[in-house]
Amino acid sequence: MPRRSSGSPPGKADGAEIRFAEVTRATRADFEELFEQPGAPKYCWCMAWRHSSREHVRNAEKKRMMMGLIETGTPVGIVAEVDGKPAGWCSVAPRETYRRLSKLQDDSETGVWSIVCFYVPRALRGGGLAAALLDAAIDHAFDRGARVIEAYPVDQAAPSYRFMGFRDMFRVRGFHEIGTAGSRRHVMRLER
Repeated sequence: MPRRSSGSPPGKADGAEIRFAEVTRATRADFEELFEQPGAPKYCWCMAWRHSSREHVRNAEKKRMMMGLIETGTPVGIVAEVDGKPAGWCSVAPRETYRRLSKLQDDSETGVWSIVCFYVPRALRGGGLAAALLDAAIDHAFDRGARVIEAYPVDQAAPSYRFMGFRDMFRVRGFHEIGTAGSRRHVMRLER
């Protein structure tokens, strides 16, 4: 069931109703519509951090792989809708559905969900939609049994990996840093 937010991103879409829905077979059309829009990340279909049998895969194959995950019921993330139209994405799923995300990762640990990606169209950026997606992703993961949520954000000034979110956005919500993954990504966790 989609979640609703009575608020709207500050300064954007005043009076808009924001809803969040898990991407499933029933809701994947919204996910596809969002990723097919001009400027959307259809070059990756959010497969960059997911398991794949090959390293270099064409865009159409990435889409097929993502649709295959959705078809089999593998959790992949949530979509935000503003006034009934797809307006944002957050990749949030059990950590084991992704490839190795950091050297700190203990694969024997269970109940860990990861947040690895956000997409908000350029016209809606800076209005709080990413923060609302993060709040919804946290609720989504804990509602589905996560004990720990792990994220890999960067500092605001980072020149790359910005799609993973910014460290301060996670810190404000109680995530604490446990280390780094590479030279830019911070490994942060929230426990319940």
